[in-house]
Amino acid sequence: MKKTINNYTTLFSMLALLSVGASSCGKGYLDEKPYSSYDATNVDPTTVENRLLGLHYNFAQLWGYSGRQGFLSCWQIGTDITSAGSTEGVENPFYQYADLNSENGGVSFLWEKCYAFINNANLVIDGVGDSNAKASAEARFFRAYAYNMLVTLWGDVPLLTSSIKVPTFNYTRNAVAEIDKVIADDLNYAVKELPDLATASTPSRINKDMARQLAAEAFLRIGMRDASYFAQAETMATAIINGGNYKLIEARYGKYLAEGGDYFRDMFRQGNMRRRQGNTEAIWTFELEYNREVNGGTIDNPQQRRVWQPAYHKWDGMVNADSLGGRGNGRLRLSNFMKYTVWKGLKGDIRNSNFNIRRTTNYNRPNFSTEIGIDADGYRVAKGTGSKNIIIKTGDKVVPFRTDSLEVWYPFPTKWGGYDPLDDFGYALVKDWPVMRFGETYLLRAEARLRQGNTVGAAEDINKLRDRSFKVARAESGNNQLGKVAASELTIDFILDERARELIAEENRRMTLVRMNKLKERILRNGDTGPANKITAGFQDYNVLLPIPLSEIQLNNKDGDNLKQNLGYK
Repeated sequence: MKKTINNYTTLFSMLALLSVGASSCGKGYLDEKPYSSYDATNVDPTTVENRLLGLHYNFAQLWGYSGRQGFLSCWQIGTDITSAGSTEGVENPFYQYADLNSENGGVSFLWEKCYAFINNANLVIDGVGDSNAKASAEARFFRAYAYNMLVTLWGDVPLLTSSIKVPTFNYTRNAVAEIDKVIADDLNYAVKELPDLATASTPSRINKDMARQLAAEAFLRIGMRDASYFAQAETMATAIINGGNYKLIEARYGKYLAEGGDYFRDMFRQGNMRRRQGNTEAIWTFELEYNREVNGGTIDNPQQRRVWQPAYHKWDGMVNADSLGGRGNGRLRLSNFMKYTVWKGLKGDIRNSNFNIRRTTNYNRPNFSTEIGIDADGYRVAKGTGSKNIIIKTGDKVVPFRTDSLEVWYPFPTKWGGYDPLDDFGYALVKDWPVMRFGETYLLRAEARLRQGNTVGAAEDINKLRDRSFKVARAESGNNQLGKVAASELTIDFILDERARELIAEENRRMTLVRMNKLKERILRNGDTGPANKITAGFQDYNVLLPIPLSEIQLNNKDGDNLKQNLGYK
């Protein structure tokens, strides 16, 4: 391993490996001769900047991971909105809950990367002290981001507020309330000291509004324990809404005006996602396309498209195309609840258009023609084995096999589509990520208002989204009440339904359900009853929280029972 800081940061393995100082290259970090520029107390501007960019790289490493292609599915599957497709394997225990244990690779990887965030953030915070509040604020944002994930998904976890300096094997768990104080302090500090959008070095660097958005979400979770935080969550969201920096997209814009589409779809298309590209709704777009404004190093091969999009390339008569979002693997399928139930009574909602939830397609291979069989239910079978034969050709609506809905074709969200004609196989998604969006700000404030009993205010926020979603349908029908929500309709379940409509494939659904104490209840709504998708069969109450990785338990319990496992897990 070189003694320089590759990709702007030294990456650590899991917390226990952090303790012994193992670096990402497998050599003990404490065995290396550190350069003076890497001293934790060094405040050289270049060193500090590189460490901050390293935190962005940590983010890219986490959500761009391809070592286990099903990792992204872990945070969606086994909930109300998705079911298993052609799974890779690491995600299976997240819907077959009886198999969820402390050796799961998805559990270990997220834990590892959260503590990489924390240790690298602590390096910055320790290094700059009181000399660079802006740098400390950006590091504190990422530390709060990581700890918010940890306490949401694991509960009590070890609290580290200084960088690792000596080998340690006796970490214990700190109470959620203790860690929440650090999260709140970090985010309040970040809101105070970070630049606003107008003065940030680039729109992709962490600014006040990103910190406010994270604070609103974190404070809603903390509010389940301390109700005073609901008002603080509302304050954070209101500051974004009233700040005048963002506007809901309600008209088409960008590169694809000459193509079919709609204004909601435009927000998620390649080359349309950044503020300077016309996306007035973007709070935090993580930039992966060329001409990045934040360079945090080379990352892995992001799998979002391959997870969310079906494997339609397996059909004869089909070629990968930008109009279909490129090549998918069909790892996840929308649940029956997400495909059908959540849209009942909402005809005309643009979020359910075929541009946004793709339900149908046509054969697109040039000069394609073949004869197939059709069974009595209209599904494709081998020629001569059905009730009749037909000729299918380029431009015809696809006729699926009965089993295609498990992997090859099903209704899917198009937000992660992205096609590079130079990479038809499409192993990696080279496309920006929508991390924080103004539409969610209204949902966060609606939730905060509802938690405080303000159903009228909550309905006003939901109706901001409905005004956008039903704008076209209202104009076409002449009915300006389409999609309107009354205050009497507002419940937490209603907000969860609206989050599903607005944020499908964007939010970490597992985290949302856990922070609202709704995971067990909402998985009953999934609606898929096939043998592979009986996600409630093995669910136990303790599955709300994840197991602490076994390696952490073993390394920290060599000299006593220090780091205790979550109840129910071995």
